[in-house]
Amino acid sequence: MSKEKKSKKARKPNVPLYTGPIQATGSGGGGLTIEAATATARPARAEAIQADYSHTVSDLKRIGLLAGMLIAGLVVLSFFIR
Repeated sequence: MSKEKKSKKARKPNVPLYTGPIQATGSGGGGLTIEAATATARPARAEAIQADYSHTVSDLKRIGLLAGMLIAGLVVLSFFIR
């Protein structure tokens, strides 16, 4: 029994490609058919996303200050251990 490495395939998401908005149309027989609305699909435009990271920056500053204080405390305590 020889153990061979399996080739790694590129991962692909298991989701359908975007086909545009969906419109429901009646078929007269009481059934409902769903079709993609290709006539009303608009081309995707680039939107500028302005993210607000002020809360993240303040959290990082607080974590850095706390880490610095803990390291300084460990250094001070190391003098008492000897």
